[in-house]
Amino acid sequence: MRYEFIEAEKAYFPVRLLCETLEVSRSGFYASRKRKPSERAREDSRLLPRVRASYQRSSQTYGSPRIPQDLQEDGVRVGRKRVARLMREEGIAALIPRRFRKTTDSKHDHPVASNILDRRFHALERPNQVWACDITYVWTWQGWVYLAVVMDLFSRRIVGWKAGDHMRTELVIEALDMALGQRCLDGGTLLHHSDRGSQYASRNYQELLEANGIECSMSRKGDCWDNAVVESFFGRLKCELIHRRSWPTRRAVVEAIAEYTELFCNSHRRHSSLGFKSPTQSRQPSKEQVGWQPNQPVHQTGARSMSGSARSWSVR
Repeated sequence: MRYEFIEAEKAYFPVRLLCETLEVSRSGFYASRKRKPSERAREDSRLLPRVRASYQRSSQTYGSPRIPQDLQEDGVRVGRKRVARLMREEGIAALIPRRFRKTTDSKHDHPVASNILDRRFHALERPNQVWACDITYVWTWQGWVYLAVVMDLFSRRIVGWKAGDHMRTELVIEALDMALGQRCLDGGTLLHHSDRGSQYASRNYQELLEANGIECSMSRKGDCWDNAVVESFFGRLKCELIHRRSWPTRRAVVEAIAEYTELFCNSHRRHSSLGFKSPTQSRQPSKEQVGWQPNQPVHQTGARSMSGSARSWSVR
């Protein structure tokens, strides 16, 4: 690297001064100019375009843990440390999520459930065993957009989501309705985990869970780590999408969230908990396992009971 630096800077500084500063000999520098690149250097030059391509395909979100997985799927065997070195030399760096922020309103009189999940995020055997839910918010020039999601912890797939300009119970009900519309709960017990927010503890939401035979679990008070998987998804969403630009309209951010969730996160993004595979690649259940019914209508049990006061989302 020192010889490459001298080669790049010799038009601006004397070679003698550069060699003395970097503590190398002039004869060594001139000899390096005649020396052919090593086999490893030639391999690096062939690898670098592939590393850049994987980095760009991920919208500049992948780092050294995930890029080698991309390359290995293309038949290129490369280690994580080598990719990290190439990225460092090229000034390529993955985006890093920010810390969690509290958004829960737990000051209410609704009953709360115990923490049945108890952070057992990985001890899962099938789809539709645990769904984790939460709400976050995004600022636009038109005002706040609130996002409620439902994640199947078995595959880390977002099976339901809803965006709106409010945080009322209707928002989380419609997200759950979407999940129920995609997954037919024919067998096995489903555990629903969330924080202690008033939306999830509300009577209408609890009645919807009970009507579908879903058991309820809630995080301990003020402990975001009890729902860390969904919090991690929100962190990635904001780091990889939201915080990279400003959002003039609610319509723009909702359309971007839909594309990120369905076309990238569910289909292509590699999750370390899944062996650096996407939800589609890893633990992909069959249609029979999830009761997949593409034309099944969305369950509106809870939403109908509130239809008189609910304001559905419409992007503007």
